[in-house]
Amino acid sequence: MPTAEHDHVYKILDLVGSSETSIEDAIKNAISRASKTVREIRWFEVVQTRGHVENGAVRHFQVTLRVGFTLEG
Repeated sequence: MPTAEHDHVYKILDLVGSSETSIEDAIKNAISRASKTVREIRWFEVVQTRGHVENGAVRHFQVTLRVGFTLEG
């Protein structure tokens, strides 16, 4: 039987990040901002990717992330 040290319970939070530069930067922006108020973020999953087009050019990238963090205590 696993010990309590190895048992993990995660809370899941949905975030939306955006960037004018790239999908990768949109992810980093979301995680960086969430890390200021959410402790123990352990993983993320990109669940949706979209963007904004103006005059035939991509202007913004936007990603929806599902983020998992461990519960304290």
